[in-house]
Amino acid sequence: MEVEEIIRLLNEDFVGEIEATLIYVRNAFIMDQCDSSRVTEDIAIDEMRHMNWLADLIVKRGGKPTMGHKELDFGGDDLRSQLEKQIALETEGIEKYKQQIDAIDDAEVVGVLKHILDEEKRHRKEFRMRLERINE
Repeated sequence: MEVEEIIRLLNEDFVGEIEATLIYVRNAFIMDQCDSSRVTEDIAIDEMRHMNWLADLIVKRGGKPTMGHKELDFGGDDLRSQLEKQIALETEGIEKYKQQIDAIDDAEVVGVLKHILDEEKRHRKEFRMRLERINE
């Protein structure tokens, strides 16, 4: 895979992490359950760290991180819809990272993406656990 294509994919990932961070920070502020709010805030911080790692990979390969993002969908104002949205975002990220890990032939990029993938799986599990508590 050409370096330009790797940079393009990493920028897509970078923007996805920006969007997740913004959604999670906003939702953490308005969630009415402390545990869910704290976990969402903690995961937002993880997403910011992912942004840092991705930006580093982009710059090392001669690119510039893309900051633009689409209009955000926060998933609503109630806890259930917020957690469902957050689970969907993590699932999208997991699928995207899996595809990229299989397609990219840059060992450093693949190593970072595998680490992010593992964290995204943990994030989805954390959000699912909180959603299950609502459903009980």
